[in-house]
Amino acid sequence: MSNDTTTEPGHIYQQRTKLRVWVRSRLWAQVILAMVLGVVVGTVLGPTTGLVSAQTAQTLGAWLALPGKLFLGLIAIVLVPLVFSSIIGGLANAPSADAMRSVGLRLGAFILLTTMAASWIGVTLAQLFKPGEGIERQLPPVEQMPADMQSFDFKLLPDLVVGVLPTNPAASVIEGDLLAIVLLALLAGVAATQVQREKVAPFIALLDAVMSISMTVVKWAMMLTPLAVFGLMAQLMMQIGLGSLFGLASYVGTVMLGLVLLFAVYLAILVLLGRTTVRAFFSAAGQTLLLAFSTSSSSAVMPSTIQAARRLNVPEQVASLVVPVGATMNMAGTALYQSVAILFLAQMAGIEMSGPEIMLLVATLVGSSIGAPGTPGVSIAILASVAAGFGIPSEGLVIILGVDRLLDMCRTVVNVTGDLTATVLLKSSIPDEGAN
Repeated sequence: MSNDTTTEPGHIYQQRTKLRVWVRSRLWAQVILAMVLGVVVGTVLGPTTGLVSAQTAQTLGAWLALPGKLFLGLIAIVLVPLVFSSIIGGLANAPSADAMRSVGLRLGAFILLTTMAASWIGVTLAQLFKPGEGIERQLPPVEQMPADMQSFDFKLLPDLVVGVLPTNPAASVIEGDLLAIVLLALLAGVAATQVQREKVAPFIALLDAVMSISMTVVKWAMMLTPLAVFGLMAQLMMQIGLGSLFGLASYVGTVMLGLVLLFAVYLAILVLLGRTTVRAFFSAAGQTLLLAFSTSSSSAVMPSTIQAARRLNVPEQVASLVVPVGATMNMAGTALYQSVAILFLAQMAGIEMSGPEIMLLVATLVGSSIGAPGTPGVSIAILASVAAGFGIPSEGLVIILGVDRLLDMCRTVVNVTGDLTATVLLKSSIPDEGAN
């Protein structure tokens, strides 16, 4: 039996071999392929086709998602030391106090303005398309929720602000309170700049070693990326099916349109103010955005976001400072989603919100979004709390829970894009000492 490579089958084999090598050498291609396969497998085994029982689908989904859980677990292990060391390192290595102050003020202004703009985009689209008016108002009872999610007292807001301060750093680390860890790192980093260099040099050197070790673990985790994306996508489609997407098409479409508009705003900022082409941005950040979509966690992709910022010629000091802070506080995509979801719930319940109530809603969403943990599903807890504060029945949450993970994935892409946009805008604030 001969194997003549000059025949047509041999030619096709060579082309397939070249394609296989090309895919293996490009992680983003592997991620896209894994995402498509995950959607197909999840749809076939999900409730849309009914080939397997719900219990079997749940078991299969759990096993398929195992690489994704391992990926997220490895990232979670090094997340705290990575955030802590990168923020302090970025602050301590700033060439001057003026440069550090410039980064902080401009980053704060960027987060506040873009989050407010995102909230108003969501409110405008929700009032324009009114996605909740076409939904049946006979709502099923919502599943039992924690007591602190069923009410929101605005009089407690000052205490909540004070409660953000990391008075017990050890507890913050154990509980994974990323906002408290960021604040602690900011305080320690600013304090380090006020101490003589020779005294803090051992501390900075230790943190540099910690960051290097953390990045090594991240590289190991990245080896699981294709399998993680495939498993997470398959599990998602096995849980919600295509029917859930079609049933809430108006709501999903409104949120998606808002996220697309916000994404376009970020691209416009990058082109007009950041002097970065769209092609250069996607070349540097495309892989990171795909990973953000599949994991729906801006915190999990933080190391990849820092690397993408470096590919966009952002100085290491700026990337190491802005990205961890942005992954915790820059949640414009989440604010947009929540504004649409709140008005969606209000429309289902037949509640008309006045102009002052909408203004207060935007202010509340801006405050609740800034500092929201960058982990999957956390926005539902915030949404329930804000809805209760405005007297909007939260029973409708059971309807949007089915598509929340998909929308969570999409708004994570927008949030990460916002973090990268901020780094590009701020890259001139601190010169890159390592640049050629």
